[in-house]
Amino acid sequence: MASGKILVAQGGGPTAVINQSLVGVALEARRFSQVGHIYGALHGVRGIVDENFVDLTQETSHNLELVANTPSSALGSTRDKPDAAYCHEIFKVLQAHQIGHFFYIGGNDSSDTVRIVSEEAQAANYPLRTIHIPKTIDNDLVGSDHTPGFPSAARFVAQAFAGANLDNAALPGVYVGVVMGRHAGFLTAASALGKKFPDDGPHLIYLPERTFVLEKFLADVKTTYARYGRCVIAVSEGIHDASGTPIAALLAKEMEHDAHGNVQLSGNGALADLLCEEIKSKLKIKRVRGDTFGYLQRSFIGCVSDVDQREAREVGEKAVQFAMWGDKDGSVAIKRTGFYSVDYELLPLSAVAGKTRTMEDEFISASGTDVTDAFRMYLRPLLGSKMPDAFRLRHNPIAKVLHK
Repeated sequence: MASGKILVAQGGGPTAVINQSLVGVALEARRFSQVGHIYGALHGVRGIVDENFVDLTQETSHNLELVANTPSSALGSTRDKPDAAYCHEIFKVLQAHQIGHFFYIGGNDSSDTVRIVSEEAQAANYPLRTIHIPKTIDNDLVGSDHTPGFPSAARFVAQAFAGANLDNAALPGVYVGVVMGRHAGFLTAASALGKKFPDDGPHLIYLPERTFVLEKFLADVKTTYARYGRCVIAVSEGIHDASGTPIAALLAKEMEHDAHGNVQLSGNGALADLLCEEIKSKLKIKRVRGDTFGYLQRSFIGCVSDVDQREAREVGEKAVQFAMWGDKDGSVAIKRTGFYSVDYELLPLSAVAGKTRTMEDEFISASGTDVTDAFRMYLRPLLGSKMPDAFRLRHNPIAKVLHK
């Protein structure tokens, strides 16, 4: 490489462990004598274009470790989705600052940004090594067994539904919890790991990998409510009809759109409210409540998987090693080995960028409203240690005196 300067940035939605990857890059880079400076870009690619850099070289190792254990994006993030012209501006800044290594921590859009910047550098014959470091709670990156950030968010979802189930058992009714996931249902499916007893909720799970039919949904709720006297439901924000239209858009009169023109699914309670209203009006069940987990599941402090922390650190470390010891740009991928251990590979950027992984059929039950044991086996090691547990009283009835 022509320069001893490296630049690291964070993009997309924050997670509980994305700072582990940042610190993994910063501390591992210090081990290489050819690295003179470690820069961080504030607010992702927007910070690169605006040249808003901070010098991570001056950070103490102790403070970096404290930041590593803090959720959310320490450098700040962005929702900018760079096109070719935007990436050309990114490259111009990297070139002006003589950056020799560029590390971008993020999801699908971030991997595509790294790919375009890599192609810009190659076309200009500029010696730049570009590495994409995986991150997303959606777990939808192609080529990886799972993605850093997902296990901690899944742990939160599993625990949240375990708690919601206890509440619902004490005061029976219908509960609807809406979980993030526009195209992939991994996070919503994690709600199943909150179950302990056969009659525990969630009793019904609805994923974007399956077509959502409102009439079938209402029939499922009615049957479940008749069987248990209550019903706990996990719903992905991305559920859609046969045409691919989001259910939230079909039921709502007006819907917001995000910066990319997509129907705004996160950050509002529309879908939960709309489904609850359908249940109340069509099934005549009085006690119906709904929650939208929204941003809570992304960076919830105190609910972090230790497995996720370790692997998020390691993908940052491996990114630096791949960059320093290898001769290829790429995206770091987690590969599962054995019952539970992992290894890391560097995939071509073209194999990851612009692609979306969805839940495999083997993880979804035949009914389409539950997960399989294969999914439970897949997810359980990722949730980490010291998962809380719930217990029940043993009901030993006493004979009635007045109402025999």
